[in-house]
Amino acid sequence: MPVAAARPLRLQGLVPGTVVSGVERLAGRPVVLVRCRSGSRGGALSGVAGRNLASAATEACDLGLPLVVVVASGGADVVEGIAALHGWGVAAAAVARCSGRVPVLMAVTGPVVSGPALLLGLADVVCLAEGATAYVSGPAMVEEMTGTRLSPGELGGTDVHARHSGVAALTAPGEDAALEALGEVLAYLPDSCDSLPPEGPVDDHARRLCPLLRTVLPATPNGAYDVRTVATEVADAGSFLELWAGWAPNLVVGLCTLEGHPVGVVANQPQALAGTLDIPASQKGARFVDLCDSCNVPLLTLVDTPGFFPGKDLEWRGMIRHGGQLAFTYARASVPRVSVILRKAYGGAYIVMDCRSMGNDLAFAWPSAEIAVMGARGAVEILHRRSSPEERAAAEAAYAADLLTPYVAAERGYVDQVVDPADTRTIVCDAFRTLRSKHDPLAPRKHDSMPC
Repeated sequence: MPVAAARPLRLQGLVPGTVVSGVERLAGRPVVLVRCRSGSRGGALSGVAGRNLASAATEACDLGLPLVVVVASGGADVVEGIAALHGWGVAAAAVARCSGRVPVLMAVTGPVVSGPALLLGLADVVCLAEGATAYVSGPAMVEEMTGTRLSPGELGGTDVHARHSGVAALTAPGEDAALEALGEVLAYLPDSCDSLPPEGPVDDHARRLCPLLRTVLPATPNGAYDVRTVATEVADAGSFLELWAGWAPNLVVGLCTLEGHPVGVVANQPQALAGTLDIPASQKGARFVDLCDSCNVPLLTLVDTPGFFPGKDLEWRGMIRHGGQLAFTYARASVPRVSVILRKAYGGAYIVMDCRSMGNDLAFAWPSAEIAVMGARGAVEILHRRSSPEERAAAEAAYAADLLTPYVAAERGYVDQVVDPADTRTIVCDAFRTLRSKHDPLAPRKHDSMPC
């Protein structure tokens, strides 16, 4: 939906310059819309432009309105020198102060270089238009320092940020389409942390059965399936909007509605890396859980993971720290949280995917759920390593029958109910309806210290 004409409210940037801003409507919602115009000195940010951007960000906080930035910038204005750097620093500080107070959405419509590129890392959701690029150090500097010659697109193009860096939650053909995509995201988010997300139309019955979910799991325990089928079946018809689809595909995150109320979905994806968690997936999940919690959006977690992906490379790069990020964000989230265990839920990955001990409100499981430290084969290899093949096969069958069922967890209170897959939507809708009055204030403190 194209944005309407600007309706200024203490409008910044009334004189010609790189940055102009005002209150406009995006997808029917008032927002503080900032445009960093590339036509003026290549979009270079002068000291004045940086202060204008900072003023717009402050205005968004004061008004309790989302901040939407359309950006294409060649970096800090070389002519101004330190004054331009100071202006960029003022802008970055103001945008950072918006975090957790109002949604910050950015559309990249051209080259974004150096300091202004770092602003993208401060946004909640970024959409890159086709042909746009973003990088901190350009191709010339990369070649000089490393000897590697890259085009701007190879270094920081749309595909790079959608698939590898995780900067782009969405991509679009052009500026209008990018703003329309951000408007779709905004439909699930509140104006500020002091309000609830907007309710959408209720055009799908809460008690709609989902018989497809009885057959979605493959016959073989290691078979793959698309968990997005589960998410779309449970959500209101046509409401599921996936974010960061190309990055860390072993974890699916997105927004949907249940009975018209926005909900965030986090789900393991067995189609990629068997649904295991690695560093990008942990970062993706932590970022999304944090976004939902700060925007008062409840969380639905769909669990099917055999554990963390093993490997020296992951361990050396900080699997412990990044896995801790996902556990940390779930543990501190105060929004209503519901989990459904679909199939595998093993070891530490089960814990960090919002299990009962992490503080979720309601936990459900399908009869196919396997909740354990590890699978039957791995357990038998540890417990019966000296047994004969026949004895190990019998032990494996006994382990699966006795322990790899959700009923053991249900008996001990770790699962609230084992549900028929076809009833999943009904059960989840009832759960979130019950939890709408939840109020869980955090203990006063300056701030927490999330691992990074």
